[in-house]
Amino acid sequence: MQTTTQPELPIGTIKSFGSIGPKYQIGQALRQLDDGDWLIEITLIETGEKTEYRLTHLMNDPEAQ
Repeated sequence: MQTTTQPELPIGTIKSFGSIGPKYQIGQALRQLDDGDWLIEITLIETGEKTEYRLTHLMNDPEAQ
């Protein structure tokens, strides 16, 4: 069963894709997907580009050093 309550997010936290990947800043939850996951807005630090990223992936990424 899907929840419609938005997930609590550490908005503004800087993370990286894996241990050496590009850094990004966590934004707000955008929408829930059919599989129950959420799409989260992130901003790539180097370019300022905003894109969407799955919450399940975001939770596995480390905080940037």
